[in-house]
Amino acid sequence: MDLFEDAAPAGNQPEYTVSELSGAVKRVIEGEFGLVRVRGEVGRVSRPASGHLYFDLKDDRAVIAAISWKGQVARMQVRPEEGMEVVATGRMTTFPGQSKYQLIVEDVAPAGAGALMAMLEKRKAALAAEGLFDPARKKPIPFLPGVIGVITSPSGAVIRDILHRLRDRFPRHVLIWPVAVQGQACAPEVAAAIRGFNALPAGGPIPRPDLLIVARGGGSLEDLWGFNEEIVVRAAASSQIPLISAVGHETDTTLIDYAADRRAPTPTAAAEMAVPVRLELLATIDDFAARLTRATGQALVQRGQRLRDLGRALPRIDTLLATPAQRLDAAATRLGAALSLSVSRRRGDFERRAAGLSSRRLAALTQRRSDGLARLSDALDARRDRRLDQSRARLDALAARLAPSLARLLASAARDIAVDQRRLGDAAARLETAIVQRLSHPAARIDALERMRLTLGYTATLRRGYAVVRGDGHVVTTRAGAEAATVLEVEFADGRLPLGPRPTRKSTGGAGPEGQGSLF
Repeated sequence: MDLFEDAAPAGNQPEYTVSELSGAVKRVIEGEFGLVRVRGEVGRVSRPASGHLYFDLKDDRAVIAAISWKGQVARMQVRPEEGMEVVATGRMTTFPGQSKYQLIVEDVAPAGAGALMAMLEKRKAALAAEGLFDPARKKPIPFLPGVIGVITSPSGAVIRDILHRLRDRFPRHVLIWPVAVQGQACAPEVAAAIRGFNALPAGGPIPRPDLLIVARGGGSLEDLWGFNEEIVVRAAASSQIPLISAVGHETDTTLIDYAADRRAPTPTAAAEMAVPVRLELLATIDDFAARLTRATGQALVQRGQRLRDLGRALPRIDTLLATPAQRLDAAATRLGAALSLSVSRRRGDFERRAAGLSSRRLAALTQRRSDGLARLSDALDARRDRRLDQSRARLDALAARLAPSLARLLASAARDIAVDQRRLGDAAARLETAIVQRLSHPAARIDALERMRLTLGYTATLRRGYAVVRGDGHVVTTRAGAEAATVLEVEFADGRLPLGPRPTRKSTGGAGPEGQGSLF
């Protein structure tokens, strides 16, 4: 009796399936904790290829699994990092597949300024270790840029202050790239603007800036957080155009200040760094021009005085030219007589030489020149004959050397021809054999096919004692077919035998009284 009582169901409690019980627990948890804010330290953080964010929230006694879907992650101003103390806002739910509860996080905020500063210092140290803040990589600011690119909000007071200051100091061509200066879109838009200005080609339809200014007014640490994002810092560090960071007031410091080439305490100060004062430059130029004029006048006065001093130490021009003029007059007086004497002397020399010339001497000179020319002609002919003899001897030597080689070549060619003739004979013999073999194979195959045809034909069967019966010209293979034929013909091995027409079958009597046919 006790055994049956133990096996009986305990009361009238309902039975649940696993899915029903999991659904009931899910409804209870989601109904009780529709929207909660949880403070804790971020533990393990992972973000798979799907774009969702999985992390843990923990304190010294418990751990809660947290999930942020891809769209929620994109809207977060601050993304959780391991070790950060945050306040997460979301709703509780369950995951029946693993029998656990979890927090669906919609927003994450640092738990006070201390957490933000700790994360900022950690990020600053990591970027500094990569060398992004190295002073050696910073570029100098141009003295007078032709085009200035300003990255800021187009509707704030910052851009008006920058334009007003540039107009007062030295008007320049300004390109404005409008961006959000706080919130979720701040960091990607600022980084895209820096990369966009650097991507402009030189000499294109849009002028490439010579200097960039990233500017924003003051604000809290949370408002300026977009300029602490890693994407902005890397874009500023990789900019090929010199960049001035003017984010916040003088006491505000963001990570872009360390990556920029120069930091300005305010946007107005950035405009002052970008260009000099035009009036001061004009005054300086005027001052330089006046100084140059004064220096040139003083130099001319000093050179003139020095020249006059040196001139007083020199003798007079008349004294300097008196002696050379006297020498010139004396030489001119002697020149006429010297020319006459020179002409007389040259004429006497010519007459003496002319007196020594005669027709016989000219003929002798001509004969000597002719004899010399004949000797040169004979020498040339002899040299030509020697060259011809030498060439003929070389040709004979070459011919003598060529004859044995030619004989060897002819002998080798004869041997090759003999070998080729033998090969040709062998090939011709193999060709004839191949032709005979090729023709014999079809003939043998035809004979074999003919024997097969005779073996499989019905004439061979007739020779073995069989006969073919035809009825009305067709082969008959059954008794019914033979009875139905009017003319029968039997074919034997030695010929055909016609049997003539067959009598038609007629009724021999009518039915008896009881329908039985007559035997006669």
